Amino acid sequence: MIRYALQCEHGHAFESWFQNSAAYDKQAKRKLVACPLCGSAKVEKAIMAPRLARAEAVEPANAPLPATPPTPVPAHAPAKQAVAIMSPHERELRKKLKELREHITKNADYVGPRFPEQARKIHYGEVEHRSIYGEASPDEAKELHEEGIEFHPLPILPDELN
Repeated sequence: MIRYALQCEHGHAFESWFQNSAAYDKQAKRKLVACPLCGSAKVEKAIMAPRLARAEAVEPANAPLPATPPTPVPAHAPAKQAVAIMSPHERELRKKLKELREHITKNADYVGPRFPEQARKIHYGEVEHRSIYGEASPDEAKELHEEGIEFHPLPILPDELN
């Protein structure tokens, strides 16, 4: 089994499990992989940090079994909303993430899909440094990271959907 971090055309991030990478490719090609929030079948793999196993982290024999991985949602299935009951601490963190996003969108220039190009120009000193935000595909983000260009994804909070 393999877990992929995915993102739909509307920027909703989610994860899904597949038997192998070929199974993902086959299902995505047939538009069977869909966003659980909006139902969009236009989905791409997102950048995901690798999970590395540590030798000293051996699970005891009586450890509970992991939960069954979710099955991919067919494109024709009704979209379900992710829900959570949050502690006061989690609510405060969520509030701060929202404030961070609002601060960035208020104080930075929106460059849309030109983000990778503009980030490179700023990084290499071709234009004056300024704060920017926009969109980048997973492949574009990977290339920026490999070039040593520092950037961070904006937190996506589903407040508008609740």
